[in-house]
Amino acid sequence: MTTGAEAQPKAIAGAVSFLAGALALIMVLAHFWNGPIAPQQRPGVTVGEIAADIRQSAIRKLKGQPLPAPVAEPWTIDKTLKPIAALLAGTALVAGAASYVRKERLRAGVAGSLLGVSAITFQLFTWTILVIAGAIIIYAIIHNIGDILGE
Repeated sequence: MTTGAEAQPKAIAGAVSFLAGALALIMVLAHFWNGPIAPQQRPGVTVGEIAADIRQSAIRKLKGQPLPAPVAEPWTIDKTLKPIAALLAGTALVAGAASYVRKERLRAGVAGSLLGVSAITFQLFTWTILVIAGAIIIYAIIHNIGDILGE
């Protein structure tokens, strides 16, 4: 007679889920605390560039000039790390579901799935906060457009 522990398959999918979730969360947290890794402009320069672009766009619109050609942003290590972390988090979720379907022990699969969800949630939370901060900055620039245009 076999016991329930002997009938369960090895927790391979659960282990994959846990490892992928842990790597994803570590990557997201490391990139948040140490990033951006690629060289960035100082915030004052960036805000000044946004204000200058708004001014030039308004002048172009008033004069009826066409829009300039779009400029491609260079690919950086930061643009590589975010999708890799998201793929690892997704892998953790899928492997956690596979662990459940295979009727493996739940601990590793559930833990991996929770780590994957934590990585995704952290990325979405930081992205949301940055969008709100960016909207506040853009609002401040638009609110002071008269000063920017020199009127």
